Amino acid sequence: MILEVADIRIAPGQNAAFDEAIRRGVETVIAKSPGFLGYHVGRGIESPERYLLTIRWETVAHHMKDFREGPLFPEWRAIVGPFFAAPPVVEHFDVVAGAA
Repeated sequence: MILEVADIRIAPGQNAAFDEAIRRGVETVIAKSPGFLGYHVGRGIESPERYLLTIRWETVAHHMKDFREGPLFPEWRAIVGPFFAAPPVVEHFDVVAGAA
């Protein structure tokens, strides 16, 4: 399992609409992609226009090839893209420790 971490900045005053859009986008679009295992979304307390989206994938290829190069990615971006103040910064991580 790997973690995709997306650091997202949205335009001020759009939190309520973006909260709904990101949940809907993950649950109705990304969740259909092969290798999707689950997700979390966090909103900044000190910086409420900053969000961290963490998605668990079976492999990096499931994210980068199956999702990003497949037909679901444009659907996802159509839902959340209008809220972005800047392109998200996305990185992948190996899980080395954790607790449920």
